[in-house]
Amino acid sequence: MSRLYVFLIMPVIFQLVSSISFFLPVNSRKCLREEIHKDVLVTGDYELGEQPNTKTNLKITDSSGHILYSKEDALKGKFAFTTEDYDMFEVCFESKFPMGTGRVPDQLVNLDMKHGVEAKNYEEIAKVEKLKPLEVELRRLEDLSESIVNDFAYMKKREEEMRDTNESTNTRVLYFSIFSMCCLIGLATWQVFYLRRFFKAKKLIE
Repeated sequence: MSRLYVFLIMPVIFQLVSSISFFLPVNSRKCLREEIHKDVLVTGDYELGEQPNTKTNLKITDSSGHILYSKEDALKGKFAFTTEDYDMFEVCFESKFPMGTGRVPDQLVNLDMKHGVEAKNYEEIAKVEKLKPLEVELRRLEDLSESIVNDFAYMKKREEEMRDTNESTNTRVLYFSIFSMCCLIGLATWQVFYLRRFFKAKKLIE
């Protein structure tokens, strides 16, 4: 009997911080997808429940299939990467279990992801730059404000692109409608002249 793998896609809408827990059946694959802006720091912590004779692999890729992080036989760890462009990123857990060794319970997976402002370690920044607590909080608020401004700028850009697409589509539909009307008028005119010649040839009309 061949191994059976189940591929399940779980689209998840993340905020700046996303923590999720789920059960991973044996010989299956579950993926979490998220859209992230360009030049954004992403960090994550993961922990998997112990499962005898089970090997679980973790892989993070972008929409082009580039591997950003990969770990075989993952049980507990951290990952971090910075996005190079706005893209859809996928975090996949794949469980492999030898067939014929009996039924085992599903494996518990805990994943905690942060990106943007929440992914930065402001305690470390304060130590390096020797900042006071108030200055650290102001730095965090400044970064958060910048993130919000970037989000609005991206939304405005997408709105402009959608508006341009709608205007272009409307223009094409208008031209196509005019072309169709001209074709119909031309066809109707041709039919009138053709029938007139036909009836004249049959001497049905003068």
